Amino acid sequence: MRRILQPGPAPAERAVVVPVRAVPVEAALPVGVPLLDALHDVVHRHGADGACLSLSGGALGPFGYVMPALSPDRAHAAWYSAPFHPEGATRWKTGCVTVGWRDGGKFFHCHGIWAEADGRRSGGHVLPEASVIAAPIRASGAVIFGARFEVVADAETGFHLFEPVAIEAAPPASNALAIRLRPNQDITLALEAVGRATGFRRAGVPGGVGSIIGARFADGTATEPFATELFVTEADLRCDEAAGRESRLAVALVDLTGALSEGPLVRGDNPILMTLELVLTLPPGTRWHPP
Repeated sequence: MRRILQPGPAPAERAVVVPVRAVPVEAALPVGVPLLDALHDVVHRHGADGACLSLSGGALGPFGYVMPALSPDRAHAAWYSAPFHPEGATRWKTGCVTVGWRDGGKFFHCHGIWAEADGRRSGGHVLPEASVIAAPIRASGAVIFGARFEVVADAETGFHLFEPVAIEAAPPASNALAIRLRPNQDITLALEAVGRATGFRRAGVPGGVGSIIGARFADGTATEPFATELFVTEADLRCDEAAGRESRLAVALVDLTGALSEGPLVRGDNPILMTLELVLTLPPGTRWHPP
């Protein structure tokens, strides 16, 4: 399996996992509001501590984003492009966002795919401080209670990254796991291992954001450039090895050349580049029996 050497020491623990209570939500994000404020308004209205959401439709303008790029030095294994600020309204297609906090203030981590005013289809990492809603965007996924995603310094990658931080003892009726996965482990196998270790036999993902080292898709196609930005488009994780069915995890991504790819991933051959943060949720009607 592919591997990228990171600049810092690798912790023995390869996943940060915090039990949380997740509640499904749907909301229309209103026109004229900064995307950052609109997303945090959803969290605030539910009295929650954060959210993992999918975003669809609508438009952004003004809008700012970056794409993955080669690192200019050895301090990081990869880096970001210079910011892009398309003119006019950018039509949002699809993406995912983690809603959390940085230095005590509102923050989010969002990857998506969109069409700019000239018709060019592109994708990448949305800049929170430079993006305003120009047409209503639909948000759906889960708000969480008992932990929040906070930006922390990560010695392994040299970046400041979202990580779930417990803000109380595991809340009553915990039904989900807030997770951050570290580099150089297969995305699907790592999630299955977390599920097994915590008593999840099957799980879904209401929204997930991160990066993998290129990509190997189930249809035989591949993304060769190593630096990507991805979001989860579909997930049915089968964590019980006796279940008789393999997990299905589909993503969409942009690589450092600007090329877009999407589809179900090959299980066991898609290692994480920098990070993956998400929430695992139980299927409706399923009860959790922690080990």
